Amino acid sequence: MSMSPAAARPPAPLMTVVLSFGLAWLLLNGAILALARGYLPFDRPNLSGQPFWLQVTMPSIAMIEQVGLMGMVALLSRGRPVTDIGERAPPRGTSGREVALLLLYALLAQAGGWIVGPALGYRPFSFHLAGTLVGCSILASPGEAMVWAGYNFLMFAVIPYLWFRRRHSNRELCLVFDRGGRDLGVLVAVLVVESAVQLSVMPGIFSLPWPVLLRAAPLAFGLFLVGTVLPTMVTIYAILVPRYYKLTGSVAISTLLGGLTYAAMHLVEGWSSFRTPSDTVLSLLFVVLSYTGPGMFKTFVTLRTSNAWVHALGYHAVAPHTLADTPMIARVFGLE
Repeated sequence: MSMSPAAARPPAPLMTVVLSFGLAWLLLNGAILALARGYLPFDRPNLSGQPFWLQVTMPSIAMIEQVGLMGMVALLSRGRPVTDIGERAPPRGTSGREVALLLLYALLAQAGGWIVGPALGYRPFSFHLAGTLVGCSILASPGEAMVWAGYNFLMFAVIPYLWFRRRHSNRELCLVFDRGGRDLGVLVAVLVVESAVQLSVMPGIFSLPWPVLLRAAPLAFGLFLVGTVLPTMVTIYAILVPRYYKLTGSVAISTLLGGLTYAAMHLVEGWSSFRTPSDTVLSLLFVVLSYTGPGMFKTFVTLRTSNAWVHALGYHAVAPHTLADTPMIARVFGLE
């Protein structure tokens, strides 16, 4: 069945959404420049040697790549019937209530991580382990890494999945390869391109000795699969995104909502600074700029393939986390 929104709620013009998003993006970058004044107070040792202008423009550079990936996915799936995943969601009234309640639950679960982590002697938990991608001044301990992964898996994958699985099949939750090889082709293409990009900018995995790599890479894959990939996939892309499309009837607006939701799941990152009001605002602005783009791409590919596994395996579990974070995991677990 083709992806066609109901006539009663025509989609917003694509150009309007794009121009509005572009203006908001410029305003957010302008706010960062005004507040930062040439210095970013974040704990990101992997980027400490990069000039200020490059650190500020990195999210925009990444956004260009993510838009390019969207174009590639659209090209690879051109001429193929695209499933309207909004039809897998309940009626609009029910979908609206479920979206509101699940977002409230996710906020409370995230706030719970900010309490549980320090209560156990760790840092506040986010969707990323402290040090992910950008490094940190104090490495997580093995206990922190395992408890972080377990907390996120329980709160954002197991509980939401079991609750919604009572009334919805795995296909309705976008967790089935019902397009077979066509989904697999998109997955592989995204994985190859994104892996090449990640390795070109973060080649640290090549510095690991083979014995260390063979132990650390599977550990990194499994840890991030449990701690961030499956929680992201279930809460946002299996449950919320079909309901966003049901409510809006717009691929563009649903893609933007998915990106903003993904950013909202990372409010407190290991690199964030909350020492001053200015630091707090800068941290939150950088979360929006850093994670909206990846979240938008994950949403777009889910809408295009009706399969949440495509982004999870093609654009999350391996690239970036296994490729970029294996060296950190090797240090966390003392494998070097």
